[in-house]
Amino acid sequence: MKKSTLAFALLLGLAQWAVAQEKPKQNPESSEIWEPVPRVVTPGVLSPATASGTTAPSDAIVLFDGKDGSKWVSVNGYSASNWNGVTEGSNPWPIRDGAMYSAKGASLRTKQEFQDFQLHIEFRTPEKVEGSGQGRGNSGIFLQGRYELQVLDGYNNPTYSNGMVGSIYKQAIPLVNPSRKPGEWQTYDIIYFAPRFNKDGMMLEQGKVTVLMNGILVQNNTNIKGTTEYIGYPKLQPHGKGPLLLQDHGNPVGYRNIWIREL
Repeated sequence: MKKSTLAFALLLGLAQWAVAQEKPKQNPESSEIWEPVPRVVTPGVLSPATASGTTAPSDAIVLFDGKDGSKWVSVNGYSASNWNGVTEGSNPWPIRDGAMYSAKGASLRTKQEFQDFQLHIEFRTPEKVEGSGQGRGNSGIFLQGRYELQVLDGYNNPTYSNGMVGSIYKQAIPLVNPSRKPGEWQTYDIIYFAPRFNKDGMMLEQGKVTVLMNGILVQNNTNIKGTTEYIGYPKLQPHGKGPLLLQDHGNPVGYRNIWIREL
Protein backbone atom coordinates (compact mmCIF):
# COMPACT_ATOMS: atom_id res chain seq x y z
CA MET A 1 0.00 0.00 0.00
CA LYS A 2 2.80 2.36 0.90
CA LYS A 3 4.63 1.54 -2.34
CA SER A 4 1.58 2.29 -4.49
CA THR A 5 1.01 5.56 -2.63
CA LEU A 6 4.65 6.50 -3.17
CA ALA A 7 4.42 5.63 -6.87
CA PHE A 8 1.24 7.66 -7.27
CA ALA A 9 2.85 10.66 -5.58
CA LEU A 10 5.89 10.32 -7.84
CA LEU A 11 3.72 10.22 -10.99
CA LEU A 12 1.71 13.21 -9.78
CA GLY A 13 4.92 15.13 -9.17
CA LEU A 14 6.22 14.30 -12.64
CA ALA A 15 2.93 15.42 -14.22
CA GLN A 16 3.05 18.72 -12.35
CA TRP A 17 6.67 19.20 -13.43
CA ALA A 18 5.77 18.54 -17.09
CA VAL A 19 2.95 21.08 -16.95
CA ALA A 20 5.33 23.62 -15.44
CA GLN A 21 7.72 23.13 -18.35
CA GLU A 22 5.10 24.00 -20.97
CA LYS A 23 5.70 27.31 -22.69
CA PRO A 24 3.36 30.09 -21.54
CA LYS A 25 0.62 31.20 -23.91
CA GLN A 26 1.94 33.75 -26.37
CA ASN A 27 0.49 37.13 -27.28
CA PRO A 28 1.96 39.98 -29.40
CA GLU A 29 3.59 41.63 -26.37
CA SER A 30 5.44 38.43 -25.42
CA SER A 31 8.04 38.98 -28.14
CA GLU A 32 8.40 42.76 -27.87
CA ILE A 33 11.77 44.09 -26.69
CA TRP A 34 11.89 47.74 -25.60
CA GLU A 35 15.50 48.05 -24.47
CA PRO A 36 18.15 48.89 -25.45
CA VAL A 37 16.92 51.81 -27.54
CA PRO A 38 19.23 52.45 -30.54
CA ARG A 39 20.80 55.91 -30.48
CA VAL A 40 19.75 58.46 -33.07
CA VAL A 41 22.16 59.22 -35.94
CA THR A 42 21.42 62.05 -38.37
CA PRO A 43 21.83 60.87 -41.98
CA GLY A 44 23.41 62.95 -44.72
CA VAL A 45 21.21 65.55 -46.40
CA LEU A 46 19.73 64.79 -49.80
CA SER A 47 21.31 67.17 -52.29
CA PRO A 48 19.54 68.33 -55.47
CA ALA A 49 21.83 66.02 -57.44
CA THR A 50 20.64 62.89 -55.59
CA ALA A 51 17.10 63.83 -54.56
CA SER A 52 15.64 61.52 -57.21
CA GLY A 53 17.68 58.58 -55.93
CA THR A 54 20.49 56.45 -57.34
CA THR A 55 19.97 54.94 -60.78
CA ALA A 56 20.24 51.17 -61.19
CA PRO A 57 23.56 49.61 -62.25
CA SER A 58 23.82 47.97 -65.65
CA ASP A 59 23.38 44.38 -64.42
CA ALA A 60 20.39 45.07 -62.14
CA ILE A 61 16.81 43.92 -62.62
CA VAL A 62 14.66 47.03 -62.34
CA LEU A 63 11.55 46.11 -60.38
CA PHE A 64 10.01 49.58 -60.38
CA ASP A 65 11.20 52.53 -62.46
CA GLY A 66 8.61 55.08 -61.36
CA LYS A 67 6.16 54.24 -64.14
CA ASP A 68 5.67 50.51 -64.66
CA GLY A 69 4.20 48.42 -61.82
CA SER A 70 3.64 45.32 -63.94
CA LYS A 71 6.40 43.29 -62.25
CA TRP A 72 4.26 43.10 -59.12
CA VAL A 73 0.99 41.37 -58.25
CA SER A 74 -1.32 41.84 -55.28
CA VAL A 75 -1.53 39.18 -52.59
CA ASN A 76 -4.13 38.58 -49.90
CA GLY A 77 -4.38 35.99 -47.15
CA TYR A 78 -0.66 35.39 -46.66
CA SER A 79 1.50 35.19 -43.56
CA ALA A 80 5.27 34.92 -43.32
CA SER A 81 5.00 31.24 -42.41
CA ASN A 82 1.97 30.28 -44.50
CA TRP A 83 1.45 31.03 -48.17
CA ASN A 84 -1.24 28.38 -48.63
CA GLY A 85 -4.54 29.82 -49.83
CA VAL A 86 -3.01 33.10 -51.00
CA THR A 87 -4.99 34.89 -53.69
CA GLU A 88 -3.27 37.04 -56.28
CA GLY A 89 -4.45 39.77 -58.62
CA SER A 90 -3.28 42.76 -60.61
CA ASN A 91 -1.28 45.50 -58.93
CA PRO A 92 -3.78 47.98 -57.41
CA TRP A 93 -1.28 50.39 -55.86
CA PRO A 94 -1.60 53.89 -57.33
CA ILE A 95 1.44 55.38 -59.04
CA ARG A 96 2.04 59.12 -58.77
CA ASP A 97 5.12 61.32 -58.95
CA GLY A 98 7.30 58.30 -59.71
CA ALA A 99 6.27 56.25 -56.68
CA MET A 100 3.89 53.40 -55.82
CA TYR A 101 1.75 53.90 -52.71
CA SER A 102 0.38 51.09 -50.60
CA ALA A 103 -3.36 50.56 -50.97
CA LYS A 104 -5.48 49.28 -48.11
CA GLY A 105 -6.24 45.61 -48.29
CA ALA A 106 -3.52 44.52 -50.70
CA SER A 107 0.18 43.80 -50.33
CA LEU A 108 2.42 43.30 -53.35
CA ARG A 109 4.85 40.56 -54.34
CA THR A 110 7.22 40.34 -57.25
CA LYS A 111 6.35 37.95 -60.05
CA GLN A 112 10.00 36.90 -60.13
CA GLU A 113 11.59 34.98 -57.27
CA PHE A 114 15.13 35.32 -55.93
CA GLN A 115 17.76 33.55 -53.84
CA ASP A 116 20.81 35.66 -52.86
CA PHE A 117 20.74 39.32 -53.84
CA GLN A 118 21.62 42.97 -53.45
CA LEU A 119 18.50 45.13 -53.21
CA HIS A 120 18.07 48.90 -53.39
CA ILE A 121 14.71 50.36 -52.43
CA GLU A 122 13.50 53.82 -51.39
CA PHE A 123 10.50 54.50 -49.18
CA ARG A 124 8.60 57.44 -47.74
CA THR A 125 6.22 57.47 -44.78
CA PRO A 126 3.37 60.02 -44.82
CA GLU A 127 4.33 63.65 -44.23
CA LYS A 128 1.18 64.16 -42.17
CA VAL A 129 1.82 62.40 -38.87
CA GLU A 130 -1.09 60.24 -37.76
CA GLY A 131 -1.01 57.58 -35.07
CA SER A 132 1.95 56.51 -32.98
CA GLY A 133 4.24 53.53 -32.49
CA GLN A 134 3.36 50.70 -34.85
CA GLY A 135 0.41 52.68 -36.20
CA ARG A 136 2.55 55.37 -37.83
CA GLY A 137 3.88 54.84 -41.35
CA ASN A 138 3.94 51.05 -41.03
CA SER A 139 4.85 48.75 -43.90
CA GLY A 140 7.52 46.12 -44.42
CA ILE A 141 9.82 44.50 -46.96
CA PHE A 142 9.66 40.70 -46.77
CA LEU A 143 12.80 39.05 -48.13
CA GLN A 144 11.80 35.88 -49.99
CA GLY A 145 8.28 36.59 -48.71
CA ARG A 146 9.24 35.34 -45.22
CA TYR A 147 11.69 37.62 -43.42
CA GLU A 148 10.55 41.17 -42.69
CA LEU A 149 12.77 44.22 -42.73
CA GLN A 150 10.56 46.72 -40.94
CA VAL A 151 9.42 49.95 -42.57
CA LEU A 152 8.06 52.46 -40.07
CA ASP A 153 8.17 56.16 -39.27
CA GLY A 154 11.10 56.13 -36.87
CA TYR A 155 11.40 59.90 -36.33
CA ASN A 156 10.57 60.72 -32.69
CA ASN A 157 8.25 57.72 -32.61
CA PRO A 158 8.94 55.37 -29.67
CA THR A 159 8.05 51.71 -30.12
CA TYR A 160 9.56 48.37 -29.15
CA SER A 161 13.17 48.25 -30.36
CA ASN A 162 12.90 44.95 -32.21
CA GLY A 163 9.95 46.32 -34.19
CA MET A 164 11.27 49.76 -35.13
CA VAL A 165 12.44 50.82 -38.58
CA GLY A 166 15.65 49.02 -39.53
CA SER A 167 14.83 45.94 -37.46
CA ILE A 168 14.47 42.39 -38.65
CA TYR A 169 11.01 42.24 -37.17
CA LYS A 170 11.05 40.87 -33.61
CA GLN A 171 14.46 39.28 -34.20
CA ALA A 172 17.22 41.89 -34.52
CA ILE A 173 17.34 45.44 -33.16
CA PRO A 174 18.98 47.95 -35.55
CA LEU A 175 22.43 49.20 -34.56
CA VAL A 176 21.30 52.84 -34.75
CA ASN A 177 18.26 54.87 -35.83
CA PRO A 178 19.12 57.02 -38.90
CA SER A 179 15.53 58.04 -39.69
CA ARG A 180 14.70 61.12 -41.69
CA LYS A 181 11.62 63.24 -41.01
CA PRO A 182 8.19 62.04 -42.11
CA GLY A 183 7.58 62.76 -45.79
CA GLU A 184 11.27 62.61 -46.74
CA TRP A 185 12.58 59.84 -48.97
CA GLN A 186 14.74 57.21 -47.28
CA THR A 187 16.84 54.37 -48.65
CA TYR A 188 17.55 50.76 -47.83
CA ASP A 189 20.52 48.95 -49.39
CA ILE A 190 20.33 45.27 -48.55
CA ILE A 191 22.75 42.37 -49.01
CA TYR A 192 20.93 39.09 -48.42
CA PHE A 193 22.07 35.47 -48.42
CA ALA A 194 19.25 32.93 -48.16
CA PRO A 195 19.27 30.02 -45.71
CA ARG A 196 20.27 26.61 -47.05
CA PHE A 197 18.42 23.37 -46.37
CA ASN A 198 19.23 19.76 -47.18
CA LYS A 199 16.88 17.39 -49.01
CA ASP A 200 15.31 16.37 -45.69
CA GLY A 201 14.40 19.97 -44.86
CA MET A 202 17.10 20.45 -42.21
CA MET A 203 18.79 23.86 -42.14
CA LEU A 204 22.46 23.73 -43.09
CA GLU A 205 23.14 27.48 -43.02
CA GLN A 206 21.19 30.36 -41.52
CA GLY A 207 20.16 33.23 -43.74
CA LYS A 208 22.19 36.42 -43.30
CA VAL A 209 21.39 40.04 -44.04
CA THR A 210 23.32 43.32 -44.01
CA VAL A 211 21.32 46.56 -44.26
CA LEU A 212 22.31 50.18 -44.75
CA MET A 213 19.57 52.72 -44.09
CA ASN A 214 20.22 56.17 -45.54
CA GLY A 215 23.83 55.07 -46.05
CA ILE A 216 24.29 54.03 -42.39
CA LEU A 217 24.79 50.44 -41.22
CA VAL A 218 21.81 49.16 -39.21
CA GLN A 219 22.19 45.36 -39.63
CA ASN A 220 25.64 43.79 -39.93
CA ASN A 221 25.68 40.23 -41.28
CA THR A 222 22.71 39.46 -39.05
CA ASN A 223 21.54 35.86 -38.69
CA ILE A 224 17.92 35.27 -39.62
CA LYS A 225 16.39 32.90 -37.09
CA GLY A 226 13.32 31.94 -39.11
CA THR A 227 10.09 33.54 -40.27
CA THR A 228 9.28 36.90 -38.70
CA GLU A 229 6.16 36.30 -36.63
CA TYR A 230 3.82 38.84 -35.04
CA ILE A 231 2.95 36.35 -32.30
CA GLY A 232 5.26 33.64 -31.07
CA TYR A 233 8.64 32.39 -32.15
CA PRO A 234 10.36 32.23 -35.58
CA LYS A 235 9.52 29.17 -37.63
CA LEU A 236 12.05 27.22 -39.68
CA GLN A 237 10.57 26.22 -43.01
CA PRO A 238 12.63 24.81 -45.88
CA HIS A 239 12.25 26.73 -49.13
CA GLY A 240 13.98 27.67 -52.34
CA LYS A 241 13.74 30.97 -54.16
CA GLY A 242 11.10 33.43 -53.01
CA PRO A 243 9.60 36.80 -53.96
CA LEU A 244 10.01 40.23 -52.48
CA LEU A 245 6.86 41.37 -50.73
CA LEU A 246 5.84 44.93 -49.90
CA GLN A 247 3.38 44.94 -47.04
CA ASP A 248 0.25 47.02 -46.82
CA HIS A 249 -0.37 47.87 -43.16
CA GLY A 250 -3.09 50.47 -43.61
CA ASN A 251 -0.71 53.43 -44.03
CA PRO A 252 -0.02 55.10 -47.42
CA VAL A 253 3.72 54.38 -47.60
CA GLY A 254 5.43 55.17 -50.90
CA TYR A 255 8.10 53.12 -52.70
CA ARG A 256 10.28 54.02 -55.66
CA ASN A 257 13.55 53.22 -57.46
CA ILE A 258 13.52 49.49 -56.71
CA TRP A 259 16.22 47.37 -58.27
CA ILE A 260 17.90 44.07 -57.47
CA ARG A 261 21.11 42.27 -58.42
CA GLU A 262 21.21 38.50 -58.12
CA LEU A 263 24.39 37.28 -56.39
